[in-house]
Amino acid sequence: MRVTSLFTIALSVLFVATEAIQLAERDESAAVVALKTERKRTANLLDRDRLRRRASQPVAVTLDNGGTLYYVNISLGTPYQSLSLHIDTGSSDLWTSASTSQICKSRSRPCQDTGTYNANASSTYKYLNSGFNISYVDGSGALGDYVTDTARIGNVEVPGLQFGVGYSSNLAEGILGVGYEINEAQVNRQGQKTYSNLPQLMVDGGLIQSSAYSLWLNDLEASQGSILFGGVDTDQFHGELQTLPVLTTNGVYTEFLIALTSINLSNGGKKASLFSSRNNAMAVLLDSGSSLTYLPDTIADAIFTQVGASYDTKSQAAYIPCSMMNNASTLDFTFTSPVISVPMNELVIDLGSAEDGSPLTFPDGTPACLFGIGPSGGSTNILGDTFLRSAYVVYDLVNNEISLAQTNFNATSNNVLPISTGTRSVPSATAVANPASAVVTAAGGRAGSPTGSGTIFGTATATAGATATNVPLGLIAGAAGAGLLLAL
Repeated sequence: MRVTSLFTIALSVLFVATEAIQLAERDESAAVVALKTERKRTANLLDRDRLRRRASQPVAVTLDNGGTLYYVNISLGTPYQSLSLHIDTGSSDLWTSASTSQICKSRSRPCQDTGTYNANASSTYKYLNSGFNISYVDGSGALGDYVTDTARIGNVEVPGLQFGVGYSSNLAEGILGVGYEINEAQVNRQGQKTYSNLPQLMVDGGLIQSSAYSLWLNDLEASQGSILFGGVDTDQFHGELQTLPVLTTNGVYTEFLIALTSINLSNGGKKASLFSSRNNAMAVLLDSGSSLTYLPDTIADAIFTQVGASYDTKSQAAYIPCSMMNNASTLDFTFTSPVISVPMNELVIDLGSAEDGSPLTFPDGTPACLFGIGPSGGSTNILGDTFLRSAYVVYDLVNNEISLAQTNFNATSNNVLPISTGTRSVPSATAVANPASAVVTAAGGRAGSPTGSGTIFGTATATAGATATNVPLGLIAGAAGAGLLLAL
């Protein structure tokens, strides 16, 4: 469901050139190719998350932080056509709008920053079929062709990459989905066979050894992070990686779901338990396509109470005094044994000013910021960018495993090692003993995956939300401030 934007995030644009990185140790003949990306202007991250919540789913790339949205720059076609795509671990297709799509031809020219694809301008373009069809719960989406063409990732060419071209589209932003192939749009919507998406095609072409990659988003203030296809950088995390099994949905690996066993709010020696259950663990989706983190409504409410955030029904988001970004508390997520601590300054997001240029404040004049946790409303529970920035995550599509470690913010050195083939192939990773499991239900939705059926640009439906404060947006209600268990 779309909500009219009341905020604008003004961000500078930074362009950085590409470069290559040699792997350290283990395989001197292999290379990790670094692709620099640019920082983007993000009109409204709440709308962006809402848009992508569906109804009822070594090559090194450096990421730029677009105000909590993360993009990679790649090129398609011969000669190269430059694109900036939103990196998405929660979906599986690469797709982009055609230059002739209705949104790209609109007066505001919203596709200028992200780029478009022109099949007629590429000598290596090959038409496959006209079955590309992807849509989201708010009725937005794209319709067009599946094609193949040569992709360039940094200084490495990947020939024969299949992707979607939206000739009829109302989305300005393209997506680079790097999830399970079974989650591809042509499988979900048309019942067709899977195809080799970017991670697997890199393996097929001998560019990397295994269909696996690591994600390091870095902190909220950093302009860049990285994604390493086929490798890990041991200097970008603390300690060792701990490996957990991916959960299945009806016996099938479809998305990067793992079992979360507890959530605590910590401050010094004090701790408030917000969720704890090994025997009834919570299935959560690790999804870089979602800017915020979405938890069950009751847990989200408990967190709001503890940190003094106020939930607004109109914007379907929580707001918190901006001063809380200087608070020493952490929100600690436990996955049987690995614990990822998210500092408060990664959860308090300064949205800038309102559309009329006035500062965003509570009624008493206190500066107001967006809080990076929201209610899942019965949909899939998602650990989005507000969580992922604090975690170094390895996504292993071959062994169906996730490896986690506490991130090393703003690392100044690199030690890149390749991910090899076979089991236990992730460097510096140890399997978690007796990991908890969780039941995954098919109901609900997740950010970033296409709807499984129906016509494109369908009708949106609202989902349930957290307990409301019923305050008008723009006159954001003040934080409760009372009832905090911690000395915040």
